[in-house]
Amino acid sequence: MIYTVITGASSGIGYETALAFAARGKNLIISARRKEKLEELKKEIQRVNPAAEVIIQTSDLSVSKNSYALYDSLKNYEIETWINNAGFGNFASIGEQNLDKIEQLLHLNIESLTILTSLFVRDYADKEGTQLINVSSGGGYTIVADAVTYCASKFYVSSFTEGLSHELKAKGLPMQAKVLAPAATETEFVNRSMEVDEFQYNSLPKFHTAKEMAGFMLELYDSEKTVGIVDGQTYEFHLKDPIFPHVSR
Repeated sequence: MIYTVITGASSGIGYETALAFAARGKNLIISARRKEKLEELKKEIQRVNPAAEVIIQTSDLSVSKNSYALYDSLKNYEIETWINNAGFGNFASIGEQNLDKIEQLLHLNIESLTILTSLFVRDYADKEGTQLINVSSGGGYTIVADAVTYCASKFYVSSFTEGLSHELKAKGLPMQAKVLAPAATETEFVNRSMEVDEFQYNSLPKFHTAKEMAGFMLELYDSEKTVGIVDGQTYEFHLKDPIFPHVSR
C-alpha cells in the first residue's frame, strides 16, 4: 500500500489537501499536534473515500527532534508523496517580536522541514513517481512589512526547494521537488500569527479559501513545473519553472 504524507493536516490547507488527495484515491498519513482534529479529519476522509487507508501520527514539529521521530515512525510504510505543510507565521517588527515564538517558528518552518525533506530524499529520490511538495508563501518571494522574519523563513523554504529541484534534475533522479506559494488564505494561520481569536478575512480585498488552495496543490502535483504561486496582486495561480537564479558548478 502506498501513502501520501501531509504534515500540518489538522486544519486549513493541510486539512483540505488531505480531502483532495483522498478524493483522488490516495491513502494518507496525516500528522499534526492535535489528535482530536486528526480524528475528525480521518472521519471526513473516510466519508469522501471509504476505501482510503488513513494513518494518524501526532507530532509537534516545532520541536525539531520530533521530525526524526515522525520519520522513523513511518519506516514501514511506502510513501509516494510527502507534503511539508506544517508552519506558522508572525506579524511584528523585528525589534519587538516575541523571540520564544520566533524560535518555534524557525524550528518548524526551517529546521523540521529541512530534516523531513532530507530524510525523504535520502530514501526515495531514486523511486519513480515520488514527489516532495513544500508549502512556502507569497512571502517566500516578496518581503512583507512587519512579517520580515516569517518571510525570511519562507524565502528559505522557496530557495531550498527550488535548489533541490535543480539538484534532482542534475543527477537524473526521478523524484520531483515542488514549492507551493499561497497568498492570503482563509485558515487559522492569521489567528495564530497575530494572536487574535478570529481574523475577519472579509476585511481583505482578496483571499482564497483553503479548499481553493488544495485545488492549486493538485494542479501543482499534476504538473511538471516546480513552483505553484499565487500572484499577490491579481490572486491568479501560476505554475512556473524555478524563480530564483541558480548557478551550477
